[in-house]
Amino acid sequence: MKTTDKSNYVLIENNIGSLTEFASVLTKKHESFEDKNIIVDLKKYEQLEIEDLLGFLELSNIHREHKKSFVIVNSALHADKIPDELIIAPTLQEAEDIIQMEEIERDLGF
Repeated sequence: MKTTDKSNYVLIENNIGSLTEFASVLTKKHESFEDKNIIVDLKKYEQLEIEDLLGFLELSNIHREHKKSFVIVNSALHADKIPDELIIAPTLQEAEDIIQMEEIERDLGF
């Protein structure tokens, strides 16, 4: 797992192997990221299926309960196939925009 600290989020990339294993490792290490916004970069997975993302669902829910953003970057899936609990952006720039927008919403009390 490769992590890069940015100004208002941590960018996390998979260099472990399977997405299932990656989601498991990320869940185990969540405590070290729980106070930061997270972007999980899965751009390289061009044949991603919804089942591949379900391993991130619980982690996303827990992270968002702590009032932090959890965004996955991937453009392989159509928005109508993705559960509402998962936030998916097609590009890194759009993921950064989502985090900024969610930060503003939290500051306003939404």
